[in-house]
Amino acid sequence: MRSTPAASHTPRTPPARTAPTPPIGVLERGIAVLECFREDRLRLELREFAELTGLDKATLLRLLGVLQNARMVQRAENGQYTLGPALLHMGMLYRGSVDLGARLQPVLRAVMEQTGETVAFYVRSGDERVCLYREHTQSEMRPHVEPGTRLPLAAGGASAHILLYYTGGHTAQAAHIARHGYVITRSERVPEMASIALPVFDGDGSFAGSLVVMGLASRHSREAQLAALDLAREQLALQGFASQAPQGWKPHA
Repeated sequence: MRSTPAASHTPRTPPARTAPTPPIGVLERGIAVLECFREDRLRLELREFAELTGLDKATLLRLLGVLQNARMVQRAENGQYTLGPALLHMGMLYRGSVDLGARLQPVLRAVMEQTGETVAFYVRSGDERVCLYREHTQSEMRPHVEPGTRLPLAAGGASAHILLYYTGGHTAQAAHIARHGYVITRSERVPEMASIALPVFDGDGSFAGSLVVMGLASRHSREAQLAALDLAREQLALQGFASQAPQGWKPHA
């Protein structure tokens, strides 16, 4: 009987990465350089700019020189580039021109639309938590939370634990928050209600409050809650917020 040749196990060469198309206009090129920076790319070398933008190194050096003069980027002694102080100044001007609600409402709306659950933002006021903004789910079975609603922190609820922890108060969830940066509660304050809450920090590192996603425990599973958490973090970042404390940050009572 004729034997069949063994199949080749030579590993396939991965497809070559397509180089990005470099922008044409000078302004577009400068913007492309700045947009190379992200939370996981705070320090970049010249070759990395080239890989990310498709621009040649000579062009990049000229652009980076202009951005350095404008204090929009800085160059370290090791040759790496970081964002410059002028962008912080512009960010502060932006914050002054747009109020908190105008930035938070799109976050709440996006999370509500994609999760189908009610989303709210709370701040601490003495021994209470106050709802500043909310987006209701379209479901008939939902928590009824309105802006201005005040609830005692001692009554519990995911956002209450977050507010207590990040304002120097006592909460039994402190260890979990310190480790994971969020809280899940199920039927703690209201029977059959499940909620997941996380902190919201503004661009200057100040603690703003707590965002919470609430739904019936029967349909808001732990997996759904964690998916809502990831979505909330993503949407907050798009509006210039952070969902974890800056390094070295300490709560103020």
